[in-house]
Amino acid sequence: MSEIILDISEIKKLSVEDLFSKYSSSENGLTTSSVKERLEEYGYNDISEKKVNPILKFLGYFWGPIPWMIEVAAILSAIINHWEDFWVIFALLLLNAVVGFWQEYKADDAINLLKKKLALKARVLRDGKWLGISAKELVPGDVVRVRLGDIVPADLKLFAGEYLSVDESSLTGESLPVEKRSADVVYSGSIIRQGEMNGLVVATGMNTFFGRTAKLVEEAKTVSHFQKAVIKIGNYLIVLAAFMIAIIFIASFFRHESFLETLQFALVLTIAAIPVALPAVLSVTMAVGASVLAKKKAIVSKLVAIEEMAGMDILCSDKTGTITKNELTLAEVVPFEGFAQDDVLLFASLASREEDKDPIDSAIVDKAKSFNAVAEKLGTFKIKDFKPFDPIIKRTEATIEDAEGRIYKVTKGAPQVLLTLITGENKGTITSLINKQIEEYAVKGFRILGTAKTDEQGNWHYVGLIPLFDPPREDSAQTIETAQNMGITVKMITGDHTAIGKQIAEKVNLGSNILEVTAFLDKPDEEALGVIEKADGFAQVYPEHKYRIVELLQKKNHIVGMTGDGVNDSPALKKANVGIAVAGATDAAKSAADIVLTSPGLSVIVDAIKESRIIFQRMNSYAIYRIAETIRVLFFITLAILIFDFYPVTAIMIVLLALFNDAPIMAIAYDNVRYSKGPEKWDMRMVLTMATFLGSIGLISSFGIFYIGQEVLLLSKETVQTFIFLKLAVAGHLTIFLTRTRGPFWSIKPSGIMFWSAVSTKILATLVAVYGWFITPISWDLALIVWGYALIAFIISDFLKVRMYKYLGHSEI
Repeated sequence: MSEIILDISEIKKLSVEDLFSKYSSSENGLTTSSVKERLEEYGYNDISEKKVNPILKFLGYFWGPIPWMIEVAAILSAIINHWEDFWVIFALLLLNAVVGFWQEYKADDAINLLKKKLALKARVLRDGKWLGISAKELVPGDVVRVRLGDIVPADLKLFAGEYLSVDESSLTGESLPVEKRSADVVYSGSIIRQGEMNGLVVATGMNTFFGRTAKLVEEAKTVSHFQKAVIKIGNYLIVLAAFMIAIIFIASFFRHESFLETLQFALVLTIAAIPVALPAVLSVTMAVGASVLAKKKAIVSKLVAIEEMAGMDILCSDKTGTITKNELTLAEVVPFEGFAQDDVLLFASLASREEDKDPIDSAIVDKAKSFNAVAEKLGTFKIKDFKPFDPIIKRTEATIEDAEGRIYKVTKGAPQVLLTLITGENKGTITSLINKQIEEYAVKGFRILGTAKTDEQGNWHYVGLIPLFDPPREDSAQTIETAQNMGITVKMITGDHTAIGKQIAEKVNLGSNILEVTAFLDKPDEEALGVIEKADGFAQVYPEHKYRIVELLQKKNHIVGMTGDGVNDSPALKKANVGIAVAGATDAAKSAADIVLTSPGLSVIVDAIKESRIIFQRMNSYAIYRIAETIRVLFFITLAILIFDFYPVTAIMIVLLALFNDAPIMAIAYDNVRYSKGPEKWDMRMVLTMATFLGSIGLISSFGIFYIGQEVLLLSKETVQTFIFLKLAVAGHLTIFLTRTRGPFWSIKPSGIMFWSAVSTKILATLVAVYGWFITPISWDLALIVWGYALIAFIISDFLKVRMYKYLGHSEI
């Protein structure tokens, strides 16, 4: 089979007929058996990123800023003969590698699943039948059809159809579309802007001219605004830790303490202060959220959109298929003078292509076939040429031959567009009749299509009108109300007549202030923005108008979501903060969008908004927790050393605290969270204030347990250290339950994973303290005192936390 892999220059030289012969194919496509043989020879056309050896990836977690410090701390422990410290620190290093590797594996697994869901599809002719398959299953010799909005799934030699206008900008950088005709080659990854043609697959996968198909899914590691903010918190904590450790070094110098022991302690303290789990928490939280959204029929192609969606305050939604069902039904057709109802259906069907599965074409063809007389006549015509729907001219056109050999053209499309084709004395009468019919049907919520045909002299005659009705979805009104209660303004964007837009808007309780797009087009930006903000939606909208709407709203600092499905919607989808490709969207729209819906309806979008806000809350909880814990532990240890000349915990205890914290921190990604009632915004002032407040309370309670152990119970130095270690372990995990709610800690039930991971690690820390694994043991009585003290401090902290949130104006969500 290897002889069918040809060089691109050879492909260009050979004729289509020669290539068919070379590939043992024909215009009817390959047979199933030959496809199977070629798949066995080549494998699937699956363009994926370079595979990384999992062993090398795992070993990679032993290097980097954080592992490097852990390694140095372990070496120093060996040098000063603290072998217990060495083995526990080594265990931390190993656990860091295992957890990091496993979490990245889980995140990558989720992203790969999303990539599969967004994989390119292709229309292929096999065994003489048109099929829809994954593009990776294409083999050289296959016959495929590409049309408006498709991303070309493989290198193709074109042979049937009039022309294609192809956007190769993502491949060549050339911004202007290139015209392609029969015998030309179109390359994998380019976008069809106009036209429809068949092509012979000449190269797939890594054998294509550009070596890869267009990449629909962004890398999971794209850094968003929110991630940058959290990373800034991490940098802040590192600077804070460095400052505190510098103070400890200065104090140890004047006290003539061992430099190596101080250095070991400082390194371990730095490890505890730095948010080691930050990358894993970010990636896992995003990946888990993306997986949940996928189950709700919203595929995330750009993970950062999850955060943008959490802050979205305006949603510009398509009417057809999103607010309405996109289940078109035909009312009684309206024939014009000289034609009958059967003629309207007959010529409209001939100007349609059933195999393209277009909703309008399917509705018309199905209706025509339901009449025996029309169905019989359809079989007597032969399609000589077909021009698919073009969004610029807004019509389709077919050249047909009847049973007597006469050739003429038929067309269907926007009624006003077809009027421009008509000549003759009765044009004025037809124009008035069409405008009247459009107004009458629009008030009832019907959209109108026209159909026309030429006579033997090539003159166009208007055949009649086809009223189509697309009813609102049953859940649209309730979903819009839910979105509005969540602080989101929903605006309907439609290309239909204004009266249709108003009629549908009223049925779904959206408001009747639906304006024609001309209401703001020629106005200055400030005035146009006022019109857009006050309107409930716009009618007779073209794709370029969507871009303008998004652009103006963003100038007023709105976070805008925009839906779209067509190739010309791509600029608006890219411009929007959250571009949403609706169910049935073209490949071009999917590639431009941040989120791709696989199920129709507005409810899918609202579900995605809820989930994005839940994810935001989880990240917010983690940020507050991490800062609060650093303040509590870092300040307590530093102040105890400076004021009391006492190391409250040993290096090994700090390492153990870091080990025990990993599981509950990772569980944040799976926690139960109540989504907020309004758009989310990153409020650094609130985060820092609450984190400092909770950290300060923790600092005071830590000194309280220190006082009880040393002054009340008169414990030895080593016992006091274990006493404090257990308190830091128990109270640290309880801090997670403080930060996860703005109301009382019981207001939102934690997830099972979250609760039991925290409880189990607290129990493990207690066993370590009581049985003296690596540290000085304490009695069960002392352990119970610590638990009681920590729980009382937790309840008091929770009470004060609720009051502080109310003071800051951030009461319970």
